[in-house]
Amino acid sequence: MHSRILSKGTAAAVAARRIRNIVGSALSKDGWTYSAREVKFLKTSSGDTIKIGEISYQLKTPRSPELVPISHMTEGMPQTVVQHLRWIMQKDLLGQDVFLIGPPGPLRRSIAMQYLELTKREVEYMALSRDTTETDLKQRREIRSGTAFYIDQCAVRAATEGRILVLEGLEKAERNVLPVLNNLLENREMQLEDGRFLMSAQRYDRLLEEHTKEELDAWKIVRVSEDFRVIALGLPVPRYTGNPLDPPLRSRFQARDIYYLPFKDQLELLYSIGPNIAAERVSKLLSFATTLCSQESSNLGLPDFPVDNLPPAIKVLNLAPMLPSQQLIHRLYPYEAMLGKDGRKAVEGVLSRFELLDGRKHSPSEVVSVEAGSGERAGQVAVTLRVADKNVTFQVPSGTRRPRPPNSSPSFISTPTHACLLAEMMQSHLVKDICLIGAKGCGKSVIAKEFAEMLGYTVEPIMLYQDMTARDLLQQRYTLPNGDTAWRASPLVSAAQDGKLVLLDGIHRVNLGTLTVLSRLLHDRELTLYDGTRLLRWDRYQALREDLQLTDQEMQDRSIFPIHPSFRVLALAEPPVAGSATQQWLGPELLTMFLFHTVKPLARAEENTVIQGMTPNVPREAVEHLLHLTHSLRQTNDPTAQSLASSLSTRQLLRICRRLSQYPEESIAHAVNKACLSRFLPSLARSALQKNMANCSIEDRAEPALEQREDHTCTVKDGVLTIGNVSATVYHPDEKMKVPDVLFYENAQHMMVMEDMLKDFLLGEHLLLVGNQGVGKNKIVDRFLHLMNRPREYLQLHRDTTVQTLTLQPSVRDGIIVYEDSPLVRAVKMGHILVIDEADKAPTNVTCILKTLVESGEMILADGRRIVSDPLEVEGRPNAILMHPDFRMIVLANRPGFPFLGNDFFGALGDIFSCHAVDNPKPQAEFAMLKQYGPDVPDAILQKLVAAFGELRSMADQGAINYPYSTREVVNIVKHLQKFPNEGLANVVRNVFDFDSYNKDMREVLIAALHKHGIPIGAKPTSVHLAKELPLPDCKMLGYWTSNQGGNARRKLLCPTESHRIDIKGPVFLRVQSYPFERHESRAMNFTEEQAHWQIPMNEVNIVCDVTTANDMIYVATCNPVSVYAMRDRADTLQYIELYDVFPRTISGVWQPFVTVAALGNPLEGQVVLHEEQSNTVLHLDLVTGAVRRLVLSQDKEEEPVRKSANWWNNKDSQSSYKMCREFAHKNWLLFYKEGGNQLDVLDVLEGQVHTISLPINLRAVFLVAEDRWLLVESKTDKKFLLTKPMHMGAENSGVCQLHTISEDAVSSGFGTSSGIGDTAPQEISSEQLPNENLSAALGQKIVSPNRIVCDPNTYANIVVGFPDLMSPNEVYSFKRTSPLTEGRGPDMFFGSSRRSGPAKRLNCVSLLGANQVIRALPPTQVPLADIFPKDVTPPMTAAYLEVTDLNSKKLKYVPVPRSSSMSPYTAWISKISDTDVVLAPMGSGGVVTVDMSGYVRLWETGLDNLQRSLLEWRNMIGAEDGRPVQITIQRDSGLDVSSPKHGKIDPNNAPHVGGNQWAGGTGGRDTAGLGGKGGPYRLDAGHKVYQISQAEKDAVPEEVKRAAREMAEKAFKERLKEIEMSEYDAATYERFSGAVRRQVQSLRIILDSLQAKGKERQWLKNQALGELDDAKIIDGLTGEKAIYKRRGELEPELGTPQQKPKRLRLLVDVSGSMYRFNGVDGRLERSMEAVCMVMEALESYEHKFKYDIVGHSGDGFDIELVRFDKLPKNNKQRLRVLKTMHAHSQFCMSGDYTLEGTEYAVKELAREEADEHFVVVLSDANLERYGISPDRFARALTSNPQVNAFAIFIGSLGDQAERLQRTLPAGRSFVAMDTKQIPQILQQIFTSTMLSNA
Repeated sequence: MHSRILSKGTAAAVAARRIRNIVGSALSKDGWTYSAREVKFLKTSSGDTIKIGEISYQLKTPRSPELVPISHMTEGMPQTVVQHLRWIMQKDLLGQDVFLIGPPGPLRRSIAMQYLELTKREVEYMALSRDTTETDLKQRREIRSGTAFYIDQCAVRAATEGRILVLEGLEKAERNVLPVLNNLLENREMQLEDGRFLMSAQRYDRLLEEHTKEELDAWKIVRVSEDFRVIALGLPVPRYTGNPLDPPLRSRFQARDIYYLPFKDQLELLYSIGPNIAAERVSKLLSFATTLCSQESSNLGLPDFPVDNLPPAIKVLNLAPMLPSQQLIHRLYPYEAMLGKDGRKAVEGVLSRFELLDGRKHSPSEVVSVEAGSGERAGQVAVTLRVADKNVTFQVPSGTRRPRPPNSSPSFISTPTHACLLAEMMQSHLVKDICLIGAKGCGKSVIAKEFAEMLGYTVEPIMLYQDMTARDLLQQRYTLPNGDTAWRASPLVSAAQDGKLVLLDGIHRVNLGTLTVLSRLLHDRELTLYDGTRLLRWDRYQALREDLQLTDQEMQDRSIFPIHPSFRVLALAEPPVAGSATQQWLGPELLTMFLFHTVKPLARAEENTVIQGMTPNVPREAVEHLLHLTHSLRQTNDPTAQSLASSLSTRQLLRICRRLSQYPEESIAHAVNKACLSRFLPSLARSALQKNMANCSIEDRAEPALEQREDHTCTVKDGVLTIGNVSATVYHPDEKMKVPDVLFYENAQHMMVMEDMLKDFLLGEHLLLVGNQGVGKNKIVDRFLHLMNRPREYLQLHRDTTVQTLTLQPSVRDGIIVYEDSPLVRAVKMGHILVIDEADKAPTNVTCILKTLVESGEMILADGRRIVSDPLEVEGRPNAILMHPDFRMIVLANRPGFPFLGNDFFGALGDIFSCHAVDNPKPQAEFAMLKQYGPDVPDAILQKLVAAFGELRSMADQGAINYPYSTREVVNIVKHLQKFPNEGLANVVRNVFDFDSYNKDMREVLIAALHKHGIPIGAKPTSVHLAKELPLPDCKMLGYWTSNQGGNARRKLLCPTESHRIDIKGPVFLRVQSYPFERHESRAMNFTEEQAHWQIPMNEVNIVCDVTTANDMIYVATCNPVSVYAMRDRADTLQYIELYDVFPRTISGVWQPFVTVAALGNPLEGQVVLHEEQSNTVLHLDLVTGAVRRLVLSQDKEEEPVRKSANWWNNKDSQSSYKMCREFAHKNWLLFYKEGGNQLDVLDVLEGQVHTISLPINLRAVFLVAEDRWLLVESKTDKKFLLTKPMHMGAENSGVCQLHTISEDAVSSGFGTSSGIGDTAPQEISSEQLPNENLSAALGQKIVSPNRIVCDPNTYANIVVGFPDLMSPNEVYSFKRTSPLTEGRGPDMFFGSSRRSGPAKRLNCVSLLGANQVIRALPPTQVPLADIFPKDVTPPMTAAYLEVTDLNSKKLKYVPVPRSSSMSPYTAWISKISDTDVVLAPMGSGGVVTVDMSGYVRLWETGLDNLQRSLLEWRNMIGAEDGRPVQITIQRDSGLDVSSPKHGKIDPNNAPHVGGNQWAGGTGGRDTAGLGGKGGPYRLDAGHKVYQISQAEKDAVPEEVKRAAREMAEKAFKERLKEIEMSEYDAATYERFSGAVRRQVQSLRIILDSLQAKGKERQWLKNQALGELDDAKIIDGLTGEKAIYKRRGELEPELGTPQQKPKRLRLLVDVSGSMYRFNGVDGRLERSMEAVCMVMEALESYEHKFKYDIVGHSGDGFDIELVRFDKLPKNNKQRLRVLKTMHAHSQFCMSGDYTLEGTEYAVKELAREEADEHFVVVLSDANLERYGISPDRFARALTSNPQVNAFAIFIGSLGDQAERLQRTLPAGRSFVAMDTKQIPQILQQIFTSTMLSNA
């Protein structure tokens, strides 16, 4: 008797005892109790017996010995294993099936295999995956020579041949697959597809006693062998992920828990592997591992430690014992990469407990050399590492090529970190497969490549994608040329046989259930394929061959192949996201498969080295700036910054630097914005990026510089294309017809994009264009390819795109499967450009296969061919496709985020493309482009469209509306208008906006925006509301003005002049601020004289006191404080200078300045002179630079007025003020005089001279009627004088000014009285003359003469003909008023009064000579309201009326000027400025501009010609609805000639006739009278027509219908109120808050809904019996299988995946006393209440998604509960109660500020709760400084916990407090809402950009 003993009983007793004390409790419960058992092998005469303990088993000789496992037995088998084997043997003898259950790892499998090897049983091994179907278990059809046969699969083979079926991974199989085995397990019976029936051995043998074998075969009954058993291997499911066992299935198995080996067995094993390592260290490592596998650690959510990987790790440690243990543990258990903060803490705690925190003291620093082995070491290389100043050499497997010494590759720049990483990888490579974890673009692929080249490996890249199946990984089916089905090994399998290095790129994407198919390959290097082929580990293969004494060929005939000993797998993955349901891919199962190495992002210095090495001539400082920015982003713990940093990966930085080295003049900011696609970032992220860029001093160069360059043209000359400054040679394609040709109108912006694209294209980049819909991405690309003459292939992706459809399209021809190349493959082969459109619509797991294609130029196709880029690799490989060097990809995608809701293509693959953001063209560019589409469309209409759409787009960017309106829509409108010019614009824009016509809020926003830019949508042609015209009185001649310019010396006085230089003080430079203002077109709903209006942003106490215009500039001066505003008519920003500091404040205590402004002309355009009347201050301002100069005119003392009037109230003299005449300011000279004074100062601004003219009279007023003739009015007497002066003063002193008196003679009327005209002084005299035709029209006679218009209070207008140039008496014609105008707010105007208010200083009278009009602004008291308005109409409230006296039509109109919304409190002061609340200035030739006291500017069109022109345009824009019914006419060419026309017969019945050349009054016939035919004499309508309701009637819905609808709504509303017990008053109160935020609530809810819909997006369910044909299963379909379809369905979440938790939000509102106190100033409390209302309404009914609560903070404390998350307000009443609480609390609480404490507390509280994400939003007024809270403490509070996103919104603060605060707080975390209306918008931004980024 021969017996061998297989167990060694030695125990390291010492160690064991010590360890028992340390970790007694952590061990498996029965670890120490086994009595030793032995396995004996007995040879007896009756055959061999195997005996375990007392149980023996009779061996049989296997029929297929090659199926018996070999060399699984180990030396020295631990007792535990023997116990397990004994149990299995018991069950085997009982004929029961067993289930080995236990933690992940190869132990269960190896025990099963050891048992089978012991008992010499053949094995059928099946690794189950989620792709396993019942055909894989039972029978699969194959086609052989045209017939489908059934081939038995593993279960059937095992049953019939008496083998053991090993099923691994039962928890991976889908639920409905395994029950197929139920009957086979229980009764050993099974019905097969081919009609056979498997029957248990006992029943079969009983039948065989009665029937013959032939009969049973004819009945197709097959015997199940009595030796058939099933061994199932599985994981316990609630703890690990997978499907739980089906109860019927579970009941059929006997289970055995196979836990890790007991501590002492493990320890012995490890001691034997690592003899060079201190025993204590080994035991500590093992203790650590055991602790992390305990129940307690799994309760913490820590994945199990891969204990089975300890032996290989100890092997590494044995070679280099100085390695730190912590680093080794990192490789086994990369806890820093895969665990959250708490998990990391826990692991580090255990590490320190076992003293394993030994840091990084001796990690290997680099690979010194790699030398090839020879002889018996052919497959190995000797690698020498430098570890802590020692060199360690060891042998590792190597590839077939020659190894390359380290650091010799030109394309790999070595850095210390990477050198160290490669050295560590060499160690791991010795024992196991490696997985590299690193963020995208950090160099994983490059390191892997370098690693492979150092070891001489051939790399086999395999890109993994999400819906990859096990078949894609291992074997795929295909058809042979004769139509037979066969299996093709996947690249992975062939690489295993050839000993390559397989790169599994993206194991984080693949489903775990698919990946576990590889676990046996990775652990044991064994693999069973679908067609029965077995791959064995090299040594097992050799042993088997020797045992069976077969040749290699014979082994292959039995389909057994060796796995090459050098074969290794290197997996690449992105870091797992801790706690996320989808991205936490690194679980306990994967941990057992690999050793892990993390690729950290490079340190700044190293990254610098890499960049400088790869792009040697890149500008140094550019790299510095870039790295500064990147690393500052990477180091923050702010998630927004982190996501930005991921866009600036090393790969992107290299791309930027390549580009900068080629084009060094480009700005870095441009490159960074492009790389991050900052144009489409959410607003928070964008501001964070800008802030960081500013901190890193990366300046965004001003855009205007780009606009100036006019070379954005493209030319093709001599085969060279030039766009802008970049040139490229034009391509010569073979396929001309594939070059796109497209209608393209060039504009600067698109040319800039194309220039940018060309730069990248020439650098060899693939391009990605991202933009909204309709901005011209396709056009740009087609134009770009057209210019370069490149053929393109076009591929449009969609939701159902799969990897197969991207690469090959399979189809069946004559029973053979044929693959059609997709455009992708064609483009690669031919070198075309592949344009991939709508890339964001396809799932990212599909598009990511483009990565290997772009990066390594390799890609494997479904039919086994592969694309390679290296021409050397193509030789000798039949199925390789060489990538054409000209192949390029251009990918188009919509921007990520709402409302496109595509997949984030940019996020997944953005960094392998060069990205370009394509935006709508800028206004000028868009206008130019539209002009080319619609050359005949009026410019004004195009301008309006461009402006309106520009506004809508900016609203879409801010999130106010959801749909981004694009150029495509505008182009369509313009095309329509071009073709049908008389259709109104208002109708045509509805083609775009009717989509929104059912969404009320959206419609209001749109209509407001369109009306603002003057698109009269909704207006009717009849709504013209021009002022009523009244007749003017007749024109009378009143008399003559005669000036004595003759020789009479008595009346001719000479006036001496003297000149001196101006004394200039200054300049002082003040800040010119620009403010945006919103210009609204006024003619939106109806047509009036008012053209446009806007509000100047000014303080409410300020007062407007003057306005003047120059060309299209408007200058407005205000006087409290003194400031000047300048704006262009059609602009959207204004310039503003505040002169608060310049004006001396204290002129005797109280001072009300009064300023006049004059605009200078060429060459001083844009400069103004400001004159203050009381102090006679003259300032010269340059509104571009902000330079202010003080011009001192007179040489006498300046303080004169101060001295004179110490008591201003009783001194009449102080009323006399200085005046400025500015009629000729455009000629750059002005005249100053003092009321009651006797000298004139003429200021010549250009020459810098003052000419002073002394007069013999005291002045009352001066009118500059011409440049050289001035009309002076003497004070007291009101006599008029004419002063003539030589044209050039001071040129030569010959000319002297002469003063001539003017005598006024009345026409004597018969009664001797004279209707004198001399009784009043003129108010305004024009300085130019009326054109002759206007003069003739006004006087009603043909006349040509010099003339002036004179205005005074008694007349509407006077015309003095012949004045001032003719000597003869000048005739005065007058339009008299019935009653003179009076000073509106005081007594009579000129005959002074001692009342302090005095006459108003502004006379508001303007004459428009071109339009022949005089326009005055009058107060309502002086307007004949009774004539204008009907009796029953109350006149509207107005600021003033514009009295328009039209001398052409002899009509008088009164145009009301609306009242201003707010009014300065200084009413007395206002009344000094003007009688009305407006000031007036002419604007252009036919209009005026009015500005009311509170700064509301309105432009008016009064000239009749202008009005008519505008009205015509306006009517055209509305479109003529002529009210006639529309008739449909069909023109039939009847083929009959026209005979002579005739009336036709009259039909007595008057029936309708159509066609026929016979009846009169028909339609559509020939020759007879009728409608719509041809050749008849005249139209005759006999009344046959469709009666159509006219538009007006349609609009008039009957009143009672309207009333019924109203009543219904009211009733429902009241009932709802009754239901929630809310009074109507309360309802109205609530509506006030709710209505204010309705729009934001609406848009938030839309976004939430669509996100919810996106989350519920259905997935493909495979293996269905109906649906769409699954391309991957076409062959299965050929063979006749049923489950070859796929359909969309809701995917059940996998069991064991973490539950989706709601997001948690806390709103912290400030309800402190200051909110109540300052609510009156800026409404801050109400705004907070609105914000709270918005949150409550928007999140209603999303409770499962968002748990929110609202907490107040005030002086009373920091956690005042307003809304609890478990008691959310359900209806308006409860919501109103919350708002009331807020209001009441802030009214009665203590003062004080707990913002900081509230924030800290909220962040702490929320972090404790379980949630998907945490948000804290703090609403506060920035009153922190007052309570001594420093901003950085607040910043720390906001960022104190990286898991909680905290945001602060500061509400309008005192001064610039909030802005200062915002500067110190982290970017993107704080907002200032100066206008409290912005709060809801800001909240919306926060929600959309963060919450929703991954909802």
